[in-house]
Amino acid sequence: MSHILLIVGGGIAAYKSCELIRLLRRNGHSVRCVLTEGGSHFVTPMTLAALSEKQVFTSLWDLKDEAEMGHIQLSREADLVVVAPGTADLMARMANGLADDLATTVLLATDTPVLVAPAMNVRMWQHPATRRNVARLRADGVTVMAPDDGAMACGEFGPGRLPEPGAILLAIEAALTPAGRPLAGRHVLVTAGPTHEPIDPVRFIANRSSGRQGFAIADALARLGARVTLVAGPVTLPTPPGVTRIDVESARQMADAVQGALPADAAVMVAAVADWRVEAARQKVKKDGGAAPALTLVENPDILATVATGPDRPALVVGFAAETEHVIDHAIAKRARKRADWIVANDVSSDVFGGKANSVHLVTADGVESWERMAKEDVARGLAQRIADALQARP
Repeated sequence: MSHILLIVGGGIAAYKSCELIRLLRRNGHSVRCVLTEGGSHFVTPMTLAALSEKQVFTSLWDLKDEAEMGHIQLSREADLVVVAPGTADLMARMANGLADDLATTVLLATDTPVLVAPAMNVRMWQHPATRRNVARLRADGVTVMAPDDGAMACGEFGPGRLPEPGAILLAIEAALTPAGRPLAGRHVLVTAGPTHEPIDPVRFIANRSSGRQGFAIADALARLGARVTLVAGPVTLPTPPGVTRIDVESARQMADAVQGALPADAAVMVAAVADWRVEAARQKVKKDGGAAPALTLVENPDILATVATGPDRPALVVGFAAETEHVIDHAIAKRARKRADWIVANDVSSDVFGGKANSVHLVTADGVESWERMAKEDVARGLAQRIADALQARP
C-alpha cells in the first residue's frame, strides 16, 4: 500500500478530488488530505474525511493537529504528495518557496516526490508568469501534468482543465512505481467488442461480445505504461484511463482504423469481428407476405491476418479465438493460419460473452497454457504482464 498526501487547492475543479480519492483507495492506496482555505469553499473537510476515512488537515495553527501530527511529520510520512487541483496561485507560491499556510509549508518541508495536476483559466495557464513557475517547478524535480483542453466553468475553452481523475491516477502510479511500468515508451494496439454489419438501415448482423475483456486488457496495458490505442466496436463501456479510443461499427471500419493506428510494438486483437457481411439495402426490407428475403453473404477483411502479415507487422501479434467446441485444436490451427504469435482461446458456449469471468488457453510456439477461470480483469493483468515480458525480451 502506498501513502498519498493529497493537497486540495481552491477552484471549481476541487470537486474532482473526491473522485480521485475514491479511485486511489479502490486501487489500494491510502489517502490523507490537506484542504486549503480556497479548497474549503468548494468541498468540505467532512466530505474528504468520509471518503479517505482519515482526519483532514486544514490549518497550520491548529494546536491539536500540530501536537498529534505536526506539519513536518505530515510532509514526511507520504510516499507521494499530490496537488490537485493545482491553482495558479498555489503553483506560484510553490515555485517561489513560500510557506504561509499548511499546504505550502508541507510542500516546502517534504522530501518525497511531488506531483501537481493544474487547473485554471486558459489565459492564466498561458500567462508568461505561470509558464515560468511551471518551468521552475519542473526544474526543481516536481512533476507537473499538462492540463486538459476543453470548456471551462468560466465559459472559455482551451488548456487549463484539471486532468480527469483516471489520468491523475495513472500519473500517480507512474510516479510511485516507475520500475513497475515496463511498457513505458511502447505503443500497443487493442481491438475490442463486436462489429455490426448492416442488413438495411434498421437491422444488422452482430454477436454477443460485450467488449469487457478487450477493455480490461487495454486498461491493464496502460497501467504498465503503454501508450494504448483501443479500436472499439459498438459497446457502452467507459474508456479506460489514459487510453486513446477509436469507435467503429463495421468490420471494414475496424480494419481501416487498425491500419491507421499502426505502427505498434504489439497488437492484441480481442474484438469478435463478424466473418461476413451482406450488401445492405438502402431502405428497410419489408415483409410482403411472401418468402423471406435471401441474404447474400460476403467475407469481411481478415484483420488479424492482415496485421500479422503486413509491412507494419508489430513485434508481437496476439489474436483471440472464441470457440464453442474443440477449443484448443481450433486455436492451434488459427495461430498457424493467421500467422499470429499467440492465440488466446476461450470457450464461449456458456456465459463468457457479457460475463465477468473467463477461462482461457494461451497458445504459443512453445505449447498451450490453460489458465484457471478468473475475473476478466485478472486475465487482462496476466496477459498484459506476459506481453511486457515478451517485448522486454526482444531487441
